[in-house]
Amino acid sequence: MEFWFLIALGAANLALLLALLLRRPAGDAARVELLAASERLERELRREISESSRGARTELTQNLATFQDALLRQGQETTRTQNSQIDAFGQQLALLQKTLAETLTLQLQSLADSNARRLTEMRGTLEGQLALLQQSNAAKLDEMRNTVDEKLQTTLAARLGESFRHVAERLEQVHKGLGEMQTLAQGVGDLQRVLTNVKSRGMFGEVQLEALLEQVLTGEQYARQVETKPRSNQRVDFAIRLPGRSADGATVWLPVDAKFPRDDYERLLDAQDRADGPAAEAAAKALESRIRAEARSICECYLCPPHTTDFAILFVPVESLYAEVLRRPGLMDALQREYRVTLAGPTTLLAMLNSLHMGFRTLALEQQASEVWKVLGAVKTEFERYGGWVEKVREQVRKAADTLDTAQTRTNQMRRALKVVEALPDAQASALLPPTPEGDQASP
Repeated sequence: MEFWFLIALGAANLALLLALLLRRPAGDAARVELLAASERLERELRREISESSRGARTELTQNLATFQDALLRQGQETTRTQNSQIDAFGQQLALLQKTLAETLTLQLQSLADSNARRLTEMRGTLEGQLALLQQSNAAKLDEMRNTVDEKLQTTLAARLGESFRHVAERLEQVHKGLGEMQTLAQGVGDLQRVLTNVKSRGMFGEVQLEALLEQVLTGEQYARQVETKPRSNQRVDFAIRLPGRSADGATVWLPVDAKFPRDDYERLLDAQDRADGPAAEAAAKALESRIRAEARSICECYLCPPHTTDFAILFVPVESLYAEVLRRPGLMDALQREYRVTLAGPTTLLAMLNSLHMGFRTLALEQQASEVWKVLGAVKTEFERYGGWVEKVREQVRKAADTLDTAQTRTNQMRRALKVVEALPDAQASALLPPTPEGDQASP
């Protein structure tokens, strides 16, 4: 406080000197005196300020030490007070914890006793309800058992009756099957007797060959018992009529003959069943010789180009016999090369006939193509005429459209001209003007 007072006093003295300086006339001596006085004043002010600062610092240091001692004493007192309060609070907390533990123990004991009583009551109630439920379930189970027993007995009786009926029907079918098997055995015996005859075996092959031909070709595409070689008096079983014709206009035939060397084939099968190698080889050679002989006979009796094709077909009616002939090495090539005969089984012949049938259809389409072309030429000529007619009709339609446009224009002009005229009611207009036919038809 003293420091600031001294500063204020110095400032006042400086202001007084400045005022005196401003009032007095200016002069060098006066200025020098004034400067000297201001310097003295400044030195005194600095000295006083320095002494005041030292005093203020000393006083502030003493005040800080006093304040620090007071704070230390107050902190110690606060610490002692807090320690005493904490001790008292700990004693109260321990007492409260003890009281609370005793209270909780009593409450838990009472709760345990209450739960035990309730559990005892619930156990008794549940046992009673379970007993009632068991009695009810036992009664329902007895009722269900009785119902199931009745239904099972009814169902079992019905099923057994149905099963016995099916068994009786199956036994009856078995008896019928046995009768049919006996009939079949008799038929097999009859077939065996038929096949024993050479002529009957030939008829068997011819019947099967005819069935295949009927399945693929039409009746006009093949013939039966045809003399393919002129003046030979030898007739082949079947001959296919090919679409091409010879130079003199006669039909070109494809001979197809059926052969069934059953005896040689049965001897081969018997030897193979007995595992007799030499006998099987001898029977195979005999079968090969028989096939070669039949092919030679077909070549000599039925082939006669250009009346026939340059090859014929030897048909064997059994696939296993055909496969046995194919197993003979070089036999098929020898038959085609030496006798111009192609060997065919049922499946092979069916494939050949299908190929021939497709060829017939292709040739028919080629023949019909020229006729279709002629029809298209006529249609083209007629279409050109039709184009002229369409052009005339278009011109007439255009003229009619122009006339309708002119009439529509005149109608619009008349309607605009008649806008100023008041229209009459329908009754008066009908009395003045005769009705049109369209109006008579629309009026009802």
